[in-house]
Amino acid sequence: MEAVVIVTVLALVQYMYFGIQVGGARQKCGVKAPASSGDTEFECVNRVHCNTLEQLIVLIPAMWMFAHYVNPLWGAGMGVVYLIGRFVYSAAYKKDPSSRTLGFTMSYLPGAVMSLWVMVVAVMSYL
Repeated sequence: MEAVVIVTVLALVQYMYFGIQVGGARQKCGVKAPASSGDTEFECVNRVHCNTLEQLIVLIPAMWMFAHYVNPLWGAGMGVVYLIGRFVYSAAYKKDPSSRTLGFTMSYLPGAVMSLWVMVVAVMSYL
């Protein structure tokens, strides 16, 4: 389970890092709080941060349930795929938002796969 703890902390640190980038972009682009639009560069950085939160809410509970019911190392491994996918997504989105598909897929699939897998295991255990 230690591997899952490490990946969870890394995912949270990554999210905080993206948040720091939002603050930097806000200052650089002159977007004063509470505005969340007005400059394309800022909006891209902000969307990366917001979308990361949207993915985290699926990933973290899915990874922990998967670790408990299936295999903690596999769960942590899928969490690492998510982390790499988020960095790929961030770089692509900032360069050209239409090129974000690979990074999105790499960070979406681990949470989706673990969620469905855990659901199957739970249903099979229940029956």
